[in-house]
Amino acid sequence: MATDNETMTARVIRVHDTGGPEVMQFETVDLPAPPEGFARVKNTAIALNYIDTYHRTGLYPLPLPTGLGVEGAGVVESVGPGVTHLKEGDRVAYVFAPGCYAEAALIPASRLVKLPDNISDELAAASFLKGLTAEYLLRRTYQVKAGDTILVHAAAGGVGLILCQWAKHLGATVIGTVGSEDKAQLAKANGADHTILYRQEDFVARIKELTGGLGVPVVYDSVGKDTVPGSVQCLQPRGMLVSFGNASGLPDPVGFEAIAAQGSIFVTRPSLFNYIAFDEELADAAAALFDVMASGAVKVDVRQRYKFDDVVKAHQDLEARVTTGSSILIP
Repeated sequence: MATDNETMTARVIRVHDTGGPEVMQFETVDLPAPPEGFARVKNTAIALNYIDTYHRTGLYPLPLPTGLGVEGAGVVESVGPGVTHLKEGDRVAYVFAPGCYAEAALIPASRLVKLPDNISDELAAASFLKGLTAEYLLRRTYQVKAGDTILVHAAAGGVGLILCQWAKHLGATVIGTVGSEDKAQLAKANGADHTILYRQEDFVARIKELTGGLGVPVVYDSVGKDTVPGSVQCLQPRGMLVSFGNASGLPDPVGFEAIAAQGSIFVTRPSLFNYIAFDEELADAAAALFDVMASGAVKVDVRQRYKFDDVVKAHQDLEARVTTGSSILIP
């Protein structure tokens, strides 16, 4: 990568046709000086998220050709006219900046969040989207309170581990589903009071057992097709199903009959973007995340690091669901 006063050449990863991990291609681009309201960021760590595979396969379509990646962290290399809250050398994190599988990127300055000194670039990249997701799920979609018993699917995943810790910090009893005994131990080490091996146990029956037949007030479901029908059955009357992902495929719709039969339950399909659409919302959510991280209530472990050139392997591991916690690419 080379720079001068006006341009920066950077390697980026692009997709010209949707498909498997092999469709990702490396290209070199010239990044101009940032225009008004933008900053040019040299990436030091890039997050790997399951949504990246949805963009690559076309499940969540993007105009082609497209870059991949929605969050990262790095150092401000230069700022455009009108940008007053950032300067060269500032460490920042960002989310929903499509195409950040790149050595550097131009990003709207209003969407960049300055990092506290006690949050490293790697930690920020590994936690920002996942942590902001946990924040809105626990504090704004359904407000988890002390005494609640909640169900978290994929409890050993990147979002799941943060959800378990943060919910425990809020005073909830946390039940998590996992796919293996190793993942069960990981979830328990990160706040889960009970774990259910969903491939071996009937998680609906186990939830009924753990709650004395009552069910839970909220289920956080990022698995989708394999779990949503059971998730509905785990809810107590007027409970809420929060379906925020589909690692096993898109879930079938939940019909009005099921909503009524389960006891006037609520079903929502939230998106982080709608919860941080305004700059003030993003700033408030980031501050809440950094506070729980700084206090030690939420610890984020970067469990997989991949070299930039190993992005195909990274996506293969994501889709095979062999990763745990957070994963990053290092440019």
